[in-house]
Amino acid sequence: MNSRAAEDRILKSSWHGKSGRSPLQALYHGDQFEQSSLQATHQRRRDLLNKVCNRYTRKRRLLTPDDLRHLVVDDVHGLLYCYVPKVACTNWKRVMMVLTGQGKYQDPLEIPANEAHVASNLHTLSEYSIPEINYRLRNYLKFIFVREPLERLVSAYRNKFTRSYNTAFHKRYGTKIIRRHRQDPSDEALEHGHDVRFEEFVYYLLDPQTQREEPFNEHWERVHSLCHPCIIHYDVVGKYETLAKDSNYILRLVGADAGVKFPSSSKTTRTNDDMTAKFFQNISPFYQRRLFNLYKMDYLLFNYSIPTYLRTR
Repeated sequence: MNSRAAEDRILKSSWHGKSGRSPLQALYHGDQFEQSSLQATHQRRRDLLNKVCNRYTRKRRLLTPDDLRHLVVDDVHGLLYCYVPKVACTNWKRVMMVLTGQGKYQDPLEIPANEAHVASNLHTLSEYSIPEINYRLRNYLKFIFVREPLERLVSAYRNKFTRSYNTAFHKRYGTKIIRRHRQDPSDEALEHGHDVRFEEFVYYLLDPQTQREEPFNEHWERVHSLCHPCIIHYDVVGKYETLAKDSNYILRLVGADAGVKFPSSSKTTRTNDDMTAKFFQNISPFYQRRLFNLYKMDYLLFNYSIPTYLRTR
């Protein structure tokens, strides 16, 4: 696209909602439909994020296309969503498929979970040219959903290492974890990697060799490394703890609230604080402290307090 004016012309027709405003304009210049507590909450989250970024990041580096692989693009409404695994990303990808599907889908829950993770069903910002990327970063509403970091970690462990159907993860990561961090492993464990213990997973995360070999898998990578919140200025920081409220807030900004409902969770065994505490009972204070330090920036950026169950000394 050769000029900003040309891009404006192309996009103006498609992604302004019923009010004639883009979601970004609705957020900052709208009628403040819920001016009160919700607006104030999101303003506080943005301010805190900004403050922590200014305190801890000396030098802003340039984004590479690889940094943008987690940003899902909705060119119909003018949205950028940075997905974080284990933070309702399946449901948000379903919603993005409804929003971008030109009527192909009506109800997010009609979309099978595995379909939501097929890469070709959604576009990510890394697929665009540099002028197109810059245009979208300037003009689209950018949002992210975050979760208490150690709870997210336990959720990832439970999902990837304790479910018998996740054989790809057992083979890819489980065998390596057992080989390195279990004394006298059985031949079966070495071959299948199907019974990784939580403490072995923790040793793997804290082993310097792990990140020297390859980046963390997205399911346990830190949010700040997946979504770069100190380089990309997110307009809405949603939280797993207030998922329904924050999701509906975004859908209202889009003007899509009437037609698209965010799916409510039916999970009964969702990882929570009490469950997370149980996993940490067998981890020594030394390793608890190191693990907390690994995820410390996520705690600071998104205003999570140190869990009461954590023994760091």
